[in-house]
Order: sequence, then C-alpha cells, then structure tokens
Amino acid sequence: MRRVPPLMPSTHRQPPSAPRRPWRSFACAALLLLAPACRGLGKYTWVDDYQEKPPPVDSAYRIAAGDLLNIRVWNQESLTTQARVREDGRISLLFLDDVEAAGHTPALLSQQIQTRLKDYINHPVVTVALEMARPIKVTMVGEVNRIGPLEIDPGASLLQALAGAGGFTEYAHKDRIFVMRQEEGAAPERIRFRYDDLIHAEGRAPTFRLRPGDVVVVE
Repeated sequence: MRRVPPLMPSTHRQPPSAPRRPWRSFACAALLLLAPACRGLGKYTWVDDYQEKPPPVDSAYRIAAGDLLNIRVWNQESLTTQARVREDGRISLLFLDDVEAAGHTPALLSQQIQTRLKDYINHPVVTVALEMARPIKVTMVGEVNRIGPLEIDPGASLLQALAGAGGFTEYAHKDRIFVMRQEEGAAPERIRFRYDDLIHAEGRAPTFRLRPGDVVVVE
C-alpha cells in the first residue's frame, strides 16, 4: 500500500493587504447627499476652469441664528448695543425684550425696531448692521485627520478648511483634492485642486471660497 506523505504547511506568505480606510463608505454616503448615485463622479472641473454661478437676484442678506448684530439708536447711547441672534431667532433689547430677527434683512429689522421704540422715544432713528456672520458648515471627507461636519467662518478658503480638519493623513494624494458643490436647480459639480497651488497662490485656487453645504474630499 502506497503511503501518502503528510501535507507540509505552506511557507508561501500572502502579501499584506492594504490598510483599510473606513472613510470611503462615509465618503460615498456624503456624496449621495449631492447626487442620485456615486456613478459619474469621475468627471471634474479644475478650479481654474470653474465658472461661479451669479448670485440670485434677491441677494440681500437674511439674518439667522448665530449672527452678531450692531444696533445703533441715534442720540441714544444707552440703547446702542451688540446683540447675538439666539437659536429661537430673536434678540433682546432694552425696553423691547424679545425682537424677531431671523429671516429679516438688516434694513427691515431696523424699521421694526424703530417702530416699536416710538412708544418710548420721540422720532427714533435706528440702524442695524451685521457685525459678524454666523459660521457656515461644510463636510470634510477622505484623507484628513478629522472627517465630518466642520464650522468655518464665512468666506473661508479651502486651505483654512483643510487646516480646520487637522491636515492630511499619510495616505492623502495632495493633487487630488475636490470640492463637491450643489447649486440650487443645477447638477452637482466636482471641482479639483492641487495643494501646491493653494500654498503657493497659483491660479484661482487660493481665492476660491467655500459655501454652506460644500463637501471637501481628499483622496
């Protein structure tokens, strides 16, 4: 009877698998908020070729919770103040207590305050100015150290957002930085950047400004 030699354990080692990066499923989920599906996201526009959409016709600023307002009442220093719009959309002023502010333009709010102050002051003249706008929210995805929602100042640059997310991971491709933007009534756009252009102020990259709802993806 022929003997079958015992099987020897194989000495051949499988190559180590690439490190798993769980952000990819999160990235797809974030991008799905902007597009019906992940397919077709290969198309992009370099920032130097990106055409900003014109602002809407009614571009007057609307006050919102978190805004800091400068309220001046002419010849009434005790009533001149700064007020932060609360989460309920109101501000508190001397004599008037709660005043609805959210959703109004600064000009409309000044008229409303002026009308209500007539019960206490003869011929009040009120001006309302935006001292500091509320932060805007963007979403950071991919090879950055802190992924997820990020609050930044209005008019912040992409470089500032990357710094707010803690910079790149060791796997980041610094020439593959994208901003996903969804304009109202338009298809989502994918805008590509190079990190070197951002830090060396090359082209339009350093002057690009993020908007509420943008998704920043670093591959």
